[in-house]
Amino acid sequence: MEGIIFDIKHFAVHDGPGIRQTIFFKGCPMSCWWCHNPESQNPAPEKCIKTNKLGDQRFSKEQQIGYKIETKELMETILGDQVFFEESNGGVTFSGGEPLMQPAFLEEILKQCSKDNIHTALDTTGYTNSSRFKSIAEKVDLFLYDLKLIDDKQHLEYTGVPVKPVLDNLKWLDKNGINTRLRFPVIPGITDTAENILAVLELMSSFKSIKHIDLLPYHNISNSKYERFRKMNRMGDTQAMDEKELAPLKAQFEQTGFSVTIGG
Repeated sequence: MEGIIFDIKHFAVHDGPGIRQTIFFKGCPMSCWWCHNPESQNPAPEKCIKTNKLGDQRFSKEQQIGYKIETKELMETILGDQVFFEESNGGVTFSGGEPLMQPAFLEEILKQCSKDNIHTALDTTGYTNSSRFKSIAEKVDLFLYDLKLIDDKQHLEYTGVPVKPVLDNLKWLDKNGINTRLRFPVIPGITDTAENILAVLELMSSFKSIKHIDLLPYHNISNSKYERFRKMNRMGDTQAMDEKELAPLKAQFEQTGFSVTIGG
């Protein structure tokens, strides 16, 4: 079976427990204003112009983003890091983009990882139909679940899709006691408003099994990507957040009884 990915990161330490290999799937149903991987949104391989500077001169060359890969080849890459997984209680994390946009390919890789006793994590927006989500969920060891905005109109404006499937699938994970960590991107003026924070806290207070959240401060290190891929940077010159700025928010979330981490 064949899938499309755009990057593989070895020795990742912020995408789940232990040392991990993070595989970035191409394609995402969302178009978040603050997306730090805009090259992931298009599901097909695409070309861009990469410019390098040497002294006063600039050199440009065409670069392809995304490539097809067979299940067998990807598993060989994953197994190449297995010794590090075993020594650190790590594993493989599927990210993107949105891995759930390639469900058959993702499911096949998850099955193979299970056979080889490799811990799996799925970094997901949760935006997919419930039947597909439930089928995949049975094969995932840990969900890293993005929760951005609760209000449907705001979610549609800033991500391009309605929020209902995201919330429905998240509530199903909690109801069924499936291992899940929330990930909340703290975006100035968008997700960090008092209204949205209170709505998130209200939702979290209803959870029975999900008890951990990662607060992810906004960063602008991907600004150059928007120029390279000829995409509009809707965050403009918004300044990156210092982790120290999130201390009051961390305390507020901890009052719900959640374990809170700043960063992944």
